[in-house]
Amino acid sequence: MGSKSMREERRARRKKQKTTRTLIWIGIGIVAAIIIGYVAWTIFRPSAGESVHIMANAGDHVPPDSDPGPFNSDPPTSGRHYANEFDAGFYEPSDSEVNVDYPEGYLIHNLEHGYAIFWYNCELLDEDGCERVKGQIQEVMDEFDGFKVIGFPRSSIRFPVVMTSWGQMQEFDTFDANLASDFIRSNRNRAPEPNAP
Repeated sequence: MGSKSMREERRARRKKQKTTRTLIWIGIGIVAAIIIGYVAWTIFRPSAGESVHIMANAGDHVPPDSDPGPFNSDPPTSGRHYANEFDAGFYEPSDSEVNVDYPEGYLIHNLEHGYAIFWYNCELLDEDGCERVKGQIQEVMDEFDGFKVIGFPRSSIRFPVVMTSWGQMQEFDTFDANLASDFIRSNRNRAPEPNAP
């Protein structure tokens, strides 16, 4: 009688151990599937905005202060550029970086490093509209802790705001913070040198 109950206890213990192992393997499988799915989604998710052809000379560096153009879009999304870039942040028209010859030479290098850039044209807006748009851009930049995002004035663009990343562009007649955030999430670091600062 005692040996029968001991056999039943061992059988019950083995069954419990088998069930525990099965549940552990199922849990590991679910976690692995989630990780693989996330990695695949990150790598293969579609870019946001309109695709712009990457220029053939996009990786070429030119001497500072020389004209890096012409470009195939305004603002540019690729092309020849300088070996140096601008710091992340929001630039006002009075900032010294804005007033250099060919600032796009630096900013294309930022794009090559995976930045997203907000180009804004206050000449298309009244004073209140300009301040509102600049504030909205800065709010979105703050949402991403300013990491690899730049706000930069450009009077040649046809829209109040245009966003660019490497080979991608999003134009805004009216600023849309959700669309801007999606553009950053989808396109930031999708560039030839995403590990550069």
